[in-house]
Amino acid sequence: QVQLVESGGGLVQAGGSLRLSCAASGLTFSRYAVGWFRQGPGKEREFVAAISRSGSRTDYAESVKGRFTISRDNAKNTAYLQMNSLKPEDTAVYYCAADRRWDYDSTGSDGKTYDYWGRGKQVTVSS
Repeated sequence: QVQLVESGGGLVQAGGSLRLSCAASGLTFSRYAVGWFRQGPGKEREFVAAISRSGSRTDYAESVKGRFTISRDNAKNTAYLQMNSLKPEDTAVYYCAADRRWDYDSTGSDGKTYDYWGRGKQVTVSS
């Protein structure tokens, strides 16, 4: 049974930092690109960041470029999202997702292509 479990969310003041982790089990982690998505109150789910199977390629939404960093450790079956300079508009439930990819160096920002999803973790940024 495939599981993606997010951890590390919480409440932080504007300008602060948080790191989210996504622990994967039940799949060959290195065969999947990983993405982070978020859904804020009253908003549609949106793409945040993605990383390729090898970790050599990363992509970010414009709204988080320069503030967020996605990474992965295939030996630990875990992906991370380091979030710095947080803003109140970053408040959302954050989801990690895994996308089976045949090539090592591609990513995707369309949630429809992702095969597995975590349950999400709340991140709240106070002003």
